Amino acid sequence: MKELAKQLQEMKIGIVKENEPLACHTTIKIGGPADLFIEPSTIENLEKAMKVVREAGVKWTAIGRGSNLLVSDKGIEGVVIKLGSGLDHVEVADTRVTVGAGASIVALAMTLSRKGLTGLEFASGIPGSVGGAVYMNAGAHGSDISRILEQAHILFEDGTMEWLSAEQMKFSYRTSVLQKERPGIVLEAVFNLQEGDIEDIKSVIKKNKDYRKDTQPWSSPCAGSIFRNPLPNYAGQLVEKAGLKGYSIGGAQISEMHGNFIVNTGNATAGDVLALIDYVKAKIWDLYSVRMETEVEIIGKI
Repeated sequence: MKELAKQLQEMKIGIVKENEPLACHTTIKIGGPADLFIEPSTIENLEKAMKVVREAGVKWTAIGRGSNLLVSDKGIEGVVIKLGSGLDHVEVADTRVTVGAGASIVALAMTLSRKGLTGLEFASGIPGSVGGAVYMNAGAHGSDISRILEQAHILFEDGTMEWLSAEQMKFSYRTSVLQKERPGIVLEAVFNLQEGDIEDIKSVIKKNKDYRKDTQPWSSPCAGSIFRNPLPNYAGQLVEKAGLKGYSIGGAQISEMHGNFIVNTGNATAGDVLALIDYVKAKIWDLYSVRMETEVEIIGKI
């Protein structure tokens, strides 16, 4: 791994670090080290880095802003590629917007609101990256990514890159083709929006952000929604009905504000969070015969 790190550093592809703690790169502030951590400065440099990583036969994992992620306490084997500040470009042409995967989706929503473009207001309280949002078809307030995406630039497991249309992305509730059928990561996205009234757009964004602030514990380290909604039920309501708000294991606690959030009270491990997830699953099944499935992505060494 040291030789690979040295080679990538000499190529000047961006940030390259060995044994980087991933707790520094997740919103829940949990996660062991990456054997090798890369944050490429451009898509071209990412392509160069991927060629070297593939030739070395090393496993790789991609992450974004870490808001829907739980990383193992043992960390992640191989190379971790963070799509961050080097891939946060935004290009606006009329109502068509091309944006890099590393861009904050909250910041993007604000930028587009000032240009009078409507369609992304639902994402104004989602603290993640554009890449992660497209990957999992993020949504809120009755809308989601599938309604505005035209196409996405994808890096697949074999290192090839391809633009997929919205239809080819096969979006469904919090999923896309990229999870299982064609594993890959989002490099860029093209959104089709509409012209709207700037003040109306800003008003909706403020309302959505205020709702998140008032109902969800983003002032504490957390990973966002832990469970998918087992429709027609809602995960948070089931947890609250079961009397589990505030229940804790180790440093992990079910939020007092929202039953579908687990917060890190200061010293939580991934093991604590996983134990709490298993406890909730068992309790909800015993009480309501409802099977709970995780929305948060759980990755890393076992």
